[in-house]
Amino acid sequence: MPADKPLLQRARLSGRHPSTGGHTDSPQRRGGQHRRVGFGVVVVLSGMLLTACGAGPVSVDAAEDAANPDCAPAMMAMPESISEQDQRQTTSQGTTAYGEPAALVVRCGVTPPQPTTEMCSRVNGVDWIIRETDEPNQWQATTYGRDPAFEVTFDTTVVPSSTALIDLVSAVSTVDQDRECLSVEETLDGA
Repeated sequence: MPADKPLLQRARLSGRHPSTGGHTDSPQRRGGQHRRVGFGVVVVLSGMLLTACGAGPVSVDAAEDAANPDCAPAMMAMPESISEQDQRQTTSQGTTAYGEPAALVVRCGVTPPQPTTEMCSRVNGVDWIIRETDEPNQWQATTYGRDPAFEVTFDTTVVPSSTALIDLVSAVSTVDQDRECLSVEETLDGA
């Protein structure tokens, strides 16, 4: 056999395994090769499954009172998607996120806001204090009159505020409301 042929090709032609000098068609060798091939297939398939799972959990800081027992049922009731953004796992208790990259983040257990003159909107029975953040196109809504309170930060170019807040009503409503927003007319009537 010519010496210039690659070692593996020479081994195949001669019927000998290049590393041991044994025959490749012996029962002992075949079993070892099948185990190696089987293991390789498992590794490749495992890698494909991990790749299909996405980018992993979203890193979110937990709120001060995230361990509040009232957060658990609310977080379990969160919708599977909001504005066509799928729910994703997060790195901390009492939180969830939507979209890749995360376009909406919910945190349960933030400090309930005190009475304020900031904009407050009632959406399907849930009161929200809504404010713009320092980030472009980012808004934040915090429930008013609920303890624990929920904070929702969202990108308005991906998730409209009306959609986000309406979709969260059912989950947020698992925490009772004990105060509500008042309009200017309501405050003047009470004076």
